[in-house]
Amino acid sequence: MSTIVKAAAVQISPVLYSRQGTVEKVVKKIRELGQQGVQFATFPETIVPYYPYFSYVLAPFALAKEHLRLLEESVTVPSAETRAIAETAREANMVVSIGVNERDGGSIYNTQLLFDADGTLIQRRRKLTPTYNERILWGQGDGSGLRAVDSAVGRIGQLACWEHNNPLIRYALIADGEQIHSAMYPGSFAGSLFAEQAEINVSQHALESTCFVVCATAWLDADQQFQIMNDTGPSLNRNEN
Repeated sequence: MSTIVKAAAVQISPVLYSRQGTVEKVVKKIRELGQQGVQFATFPETIVPYYPYFSYVLAPFALAKEHLRLLEESVTVPSAETRAIAETAREANMVVSIGVNERDGGSIYNTQLLFDADGTLIQRRRKLTPTYNERILWGQGDGSGLRAVDSAVGRIGQLACWEHNNPLIRYALIADGEQIHSAMYPGSFAGSLFAEQAEINVSQHALESTCFVVCATAWLDADQQFQIMNDTGPSLNRNEN
C-alpha cells in the first residue's frame, strides 16, 4: 500500500540578529503549513537565528564582534525556543526538520533538529565538518548523527549543505534506510553556480538513495543584504559621509 506525505521546503528569511524574532517567524510558518495539511517540513540551514553571512565579508581578524553577536543569539538545547518549535509541531501534527546555530558551552555548532509530529525531539545532529571559512565559527560534529530515524512520516535522514559533497556521509544514511532526506542550504549567496551545484547534489542523492529529498534554502531580501554589507562590509564599501 502506498503512502502519500505532503511535504514543504520552506524558503524563508531570518529576522536578522534575532533568535526570538526568527523563532516567532518559524512558529508562525509551521502553523500556516499545518492549516494546509503539510505533514513534513524542512527549514533552511542555521535559519535560527541566521546563517553567518558576515564570515564571507569580513577578514578573519575582524570577525570577533559578529561572532560574539551570533554566540549570544544562538540556541541552546533544550530552551524556550526549542520548546516553542516542539509545541507548534505537536499542535500542527507535523514533523519538522530545522537548522539552528546551537550554543553549547563557549562553542557554536551547525545543528539540525528533527521534531516528530508529537513534538518530541528525535534527532539533534551537528554538521560533521564545517566548510571553508565556517571552521572559524563552528565546532566540529561527530558521527553519531549519521543515521536515519523513524518518525510519523517515515524514516528521515538529515544533512547540511556541502555534507552532500561527501559520498561516505551520504552513504551512511542510504545504508541506514532513509526514506525521506532533509537537505538544508544557506542560500545562493555565491551566485548561480552555488545554486546549480546544490541542485546537482540533491538530485544525485535522490537518484542514488531512491528516497525523497526535500531541500530548503534560506534567502535574504534586498534590505537585509544591504544591512549585512553596511554592518560588516569592508570600509571601502560603506558610505563614510
